[in-house]
This record gives sequence, C-alpha cells and structure tokens, in this order.
Amino acid sequence: MPMVAADTSLYSLSSKEAAFFKAQIGIDDDEDLKRHILEVQAKAYEVATYRCIDNFNFLRLNLSNFSVYEHILELGRERPDALLLDIGCCFGVDARKAATDGFPAENIIASDLRNARAEFLQLSHELFKTTPASYPGCLLPGDVFDPAFLSITAPSDDVSPAPSIDLTSLKSLNALHGRISVINASKFFHLFNEEKQLHVAKALAGLLSAQPGSVICGYQVGTLEQGMVNTIIRGSKHQLFTHSPKTWSSLWDGEVFEKGSVKVETELVEVPLQVEQFFMMKWSVMRL
Repeated sequence: MPMVAADTSLYSLSSKEAAFFKAQIGIDDDEDLKRHILEVQAKAYEVATYRCIDNFNFLRLNLSNFSVYEHILELGRERPDALLLDIGCCFGVDARKAATDGFPAENIIASDLRNARAEFLQLSHELFKTTPASYPGCLLPGDVFDPAFLSITAPSDDVSPAPSIDLTSLKSLNALHGRISVINASKFFHLFNEEKQLHVAKALAGLLSAQPGSVICGYQVGTLEQGMVNTIIRGSKHQLFTHSPKTWSSLWDGEVFEKGSVKVETELVEVPLQVEQFFMMKWSVMRL
C-alpha cells in the first residue's frame, strides 16, 4: 500500500516561531524558509509517518511556553553541570530553543527513536543547517522501553552535586541516573497506554536529580476524567489513554515519587479543534 504524502497545506508558523527559525537557520525570506522546512519534512515523513510530522507540530515551541521555563533557564545558568533532557524530541526544537536562551548546549541531550532506515535525529542538523561540530548538543537515539538504554531505578535521594560528564561519548541514558536537572517530555506520554505511561514515568523519575528544583515537565492530551479519548487523524478515529489533572498528580506524587517529595502543577486547556470536547494538559513535577 503506497504511503500517503504529508499534507503540506497544514504548514504554519507563529510570528515567534518564524523569528526563531529564521535566526537559527539563517533564512530570512518566508517562502525560502517554508521551502527548506518542507524539504526536510518530506525526508522525515519517509523515515516515519508520525502525526507530528504530518501536521507540523514538530515546529512548535512547547518548553518555552511553560510557566517553569524561566526556572529551567536559571538552573542552566546557576547549577554547575546541570543537564537537560528533551525526550521524544522529534527534531529537538525545544532543546535548540533552550540553548538559544542560555542553557548550555553542551549540557543538553535530545533523544528520540532510532529508525532502521535512518537516524531520525540527524535530520535535526539538516533542519537547522548545523553539524556536530557547530552544534555541541548531544543527539542520542534510543528506545525508552529498552532497559539497555533506559532501565527503571528508584528516584535518587543523593542531593550532592554530580560530577561533570562528557556527553559526546554517551551511548544510553543509564549513565545519567539521578543526574538530570530538567526533563522535557512534550507530546510524549499520550502516545502510550496506561501501563506504559507508568513505566515511562518511573524510568524518567530515576534520571532526575534529587537536588531541590529539579523538574520534569510536559504537554500532552488530557481529560477531565481519566480514560480513553477519541481523536481524529486524517479522517480516522483513534483512541488515546489520557490522565486527568487529579490522576496525573497522584501518579507522580505518591506512586512514582514518595508522597510529599515533589510538587506537581497541572493546567488543562480546552482546544477548539475537534468535533468532540478536547483538552491538552501542561504539567510539571518538581523535586522539593
């Protein structure tokens, strides 16, 4: 069955996004920028027909719109050897934005799946017209469900500063247990069922530093009551398992982390794009 081509009519950039990409890529003309992005999108769609590629969600600046973003940048400036992980990052746009805004690029890891046909992350360099030499951030392909890449360990209770680590030789996230100050998991958890969401939450919790202020944050499909939510993708109905703010908070504060050891904040926002009522949820989990 032939692959359906990506829908280029869905291309759009906000003024903030356009300014960011123009500055980072070095293309000032709107049509030239669009042409470049569409060329990279087509290559990405051949690698994996992800919905975020088809609808251009890979261009969205998610992390910088979170209420904890200034705190994240402060950690990058003031905490020695603070590390930021952008998990399920697609092209690593949030990672690039954080680096632009002052989080040390050499301390940022952007991770997504390795595809058998190509390393999807390498298209990040093509999108931003960079090379490993010109952009020092770590691009790390791997599967969060592969214990050789990311195993589940109990959350760290060691609040002492971690020694610096050379990310250029990093092969898996297991070397970073208890060492990461910031984890961004935008538009990630809703890709999985309830059991796998809990697995990922526990796996990411094991990576987070125990130092107060360390934070995991994200943006995903949410709901008023925990359960299955219908979404329409290219005219076909799909179901996603989603948490409510209440169940998401209790998952992190009491099940993943010891009760009272973290502060969980959630914000449920209705999105007027679906026939049925549809919500997205911003959230953060901060070590106390």
